[in-house]
Amino acid sequence: MNGFVRFSMWVDRVLLAVACIALVAMTLHITADVIARAFHQQVVGTLETVSYYHMVVAVLLPLAFVERNHENIRVDVLVQLLPGPVQLGFYVLACVIGFAFFGALAWQSGLDAYKSTVRAETIMSNFLFYIWPARWALPLAFGATCLATLANLMKAVGERRAL
Repeated sequence: MNGFVRFSMWVDRVLLAVACIALVAMTLHITADVIARAFHQQVVGTLETVSYYHMVVAVLLPLAFVERNHENIRVDVLVQLLPGPVQLGFYVLACVIGFAFFGALAWQSGLDAYKSTVRAETIMSNFLFYIWPARWALPLAFGATCLATLANLMKAVGERRAL
């Protein structure tokens, strides 16, 4: 396994760990809010924090891990019936298309995150709530998914078989 593949694995594992921490934080946050409501109180900002931070991180950051482990939805029933070299050709094509797609998403969401950061984007609420930091989860997740797709492509070409 070359250094690039190891680096990609390290990145997707770190992002998966951050997503798991976000899930635990979201659970604790919601639990605290439910308990507070039982005593006619509330945890201010639960809805905003959960929807703009916890959920975004929990859903998007594991994308690279899912891609690297081939756990995404695949429709390859007919491709499995084809000879190995043809399967590899389709796999390489799918990786190239996936890389281009996630690369475009990373680029555009990076531009959007930058603009959001420059203007210190907030949402309308009873208090000042910045959402610009959460905008960076998208380019980070999509960029890491590009790395995972490229690592899978390199591995498939190196092994001369579709993964």
